Amino acid sequence: MRITYEEACSGSAPRPVRVYADGIYDLFHQGHARQLMQAKNVFPNVYLIVGVCSGALTHSKKGRTVMTDDERYEAVRHCRYVDEVIDFVAHDEEPYTTGSGVDVYAPLKARGMFVATQRTEGVSTSDIVARIVKDYDVYVRRNLARGYSAKELNVSFLSEKKFRLQNKMDELKEQGKKVIENLDEKRVDMIQKWEEKSRDFIDTFLLLFGREGRLSHIWNESKGRIMQALSPPGSPHHNHDDGNTSSLGFDDDSARGKTAIPGDSLPKLKREMYFIECKRKNGQVIDARAT
Repeated sequence: MRITYEEACSGSAPRPVRVYADGIYDLFHQGHARQLMQAKNVFPNVYLIVGVCSGALTHSKKGRTVMTDDERYEAVRHCRYVDEVIDFVAHDEEPYTTGSGVDVYAPLKARGMFVATQRTEGVSTSDIVARIVKDYDVYVRRNLARGYSAKELNVSFLSEKKFRLQNKMDELKEQGKKVIENLDEKRVDMIQKWEEKSRDFIDTFLLLFGREGRLSHIWNESKGRIMQALSPPGSPHHNHDDGNTSSLGFDDDSARGKTAIPGDSLPKLKREMYFIECKRKNGQVIDARAT
């Protein structure tokens, strides 16, 4: 049963509308998927059939493909928009001449079996191939690192060594970055620990040497004792009127204890203070010791 365009658009067709879309679909990408999605949704109820051009036809008309026929077939078959058979052909509206100057879809367009889809701007198989060629070294180095041989990648012996050396240099750079990051972490940790230790050191120093510190108290106490030891006692009081003097010219009370030598003897003794311990017996000095 032939379904008209009006029936397909209105959704009044007695069965699903079969739409056909074809292409090469090499390196199947989001642009291909969006084209098939548009073909699937061009009418309310669509059964989508997709044709994949063979490698022989593609190579003769457009050029060499990256993927094999089977790989391209499988990529399209797993797209969720794809169903089967043909009522309409869905493709972008630009004439597809394959170099002959004649649009291959012209007969289908004339018969009303062609519906146009919109191309996704900025993406195409040619664009993807151009990006691969542009970053060729990067992709070769990546695949060498993943275990591919130079023969599999069609790389010469010298190029292989060059790429492997570049990979090794990149590994060393990454290791160097990690070492620097670890050193930075350790440096921060050391600074924090040093700050904590410095605070403890300052607290201990102030506890010992501060104005109210322990050493300050010890020094003040020691200084008082030294000053007390170096300071001479007051001169003894002489009383010549009571007649109670010893044979050395000291009064009896002074002679019993320690008495300073009279002032006229000071120059001879370099004016140093001496104390004489006197022992008396029957009022006379029997022993005198310089101390």
